[in-house]
This record gives sequence, structure tokens and C-alpha cells, in this order.
Amino acid sequence: MKEVLIFITDGFADWEASYVSSELNKPGTGYRVKTIAIDQEPKVSMGGLTVLPDYSVNEFNPNVDIAMLIIPGGTGWREERNQHAKVVVDYCVSKDIPVAAICDATTFLGNHGFLDNHKHTGNTLPYLKEGAPNYRGDQHYVEGQSIWDENLITANGSGALEFSRHILERLGVLEGDELNQWYELFKKGYFPS
Repeated sequence: MKEVLIFITDGFADWEASYVSSELNKPGTGYRVKTIAIDQEPKVSMGGLTVLPDYSVNEFNPNVDIAMLIIPGGTGWREERNQHAKVVVDYCVSKDIPVAAICDATTFLGNHGFLDNHKHTGNTLPYLKEGAPNYRGDQHYVEGQSIWDENLITANGSGALEFSRHILERLGVLEGDELNQWYELFKKGYFPS
């Protein structure tokens, strides 16, 4: 079974990967969701949820069959210690494993050059440039909820559903009408107003 890794930090935005993780973790998808962090100390999300990471960067086993790395945003992406997440992103990029980042995690990717040659989005271009002084991808920035370019999916902080839709499509969990129905249900609800 392939693993989808979700990189968590203290202060991670728990809702940004919740739609997609519950779909990916369903029986029959062929995927298992696991968490990874800088260390194996419990991480507390913005919503107060405490999560014990399955893996740490130092103990990361590249023999795991990784299908995708998902990086939620949150308050921790500008902390120096979390910059060590670059090791995992480097590994995924080198092995053509898709990487999906949302909100301030796009700022982290931008600061490390991962957005420079791909179409991408984030919480606005000025926000991205302010938070990522090494960012050089201006010409590839797209104003959109979620952008998918090759093995990179990015989204702004209000695009969790669009982000999830791109991930589900990229991994082949939902497609076509089934994917559209899933998206419409969560976007508009059972009883659209």
C-alpha cells in the first residue's frame, strides 16, 4: 500500500488537509495516510489537536512507497527548525513524487526555490514575496484557488476544497463525475442556498 505523507508542524492548519486525508484513508483507495515532522514530538495544530507524527525527518525511511507529500500551512513555516523539511521535499522532487502545498507551506516552498519553474499560487503574490526572500517565481504565479502543474499542486489558504480536488484527481482516487459530485457536495452542501 502506498503512503501519502502529511508534513505537520506545531501550529499546522489542521483543516487544510482534512477533506483529502479522510478520502485517501478510506478502504480500497490503495493509500494510507501517515504524518511526518521535524521530530517525533507531539505537534499541536492551530485548532488544538495533538498529533504524534509517524515519522521524523531524521528517521525518514526512503524505502517507504510514497505516493505524495502534502504540506498544510500554519504558523510554523517561518521557524528555522521547520526549514529542515526541505530534505523530504528534495527527496520527493528527485524521485518524481508529487508535492502538494497550501497556504504558508507555499511560502516555504517558494523560499527554497521549488516554485521558480512551475505555475503555482499562494496567499497572494505580495504575501509570498514578503515571506520568502529567496523566491524567484513571480512570472509563474497564478491568481487561483489551487494550481496543478506537473508534480506540484499549490493552493491559497482559502482553497482547501480545490486543493483536495486536485490531489484526489492526481492520485486517481476520484475522477470525472464522481470527483465533480464530491466537490459540489462539499462546496455547496446538500441544500445550496
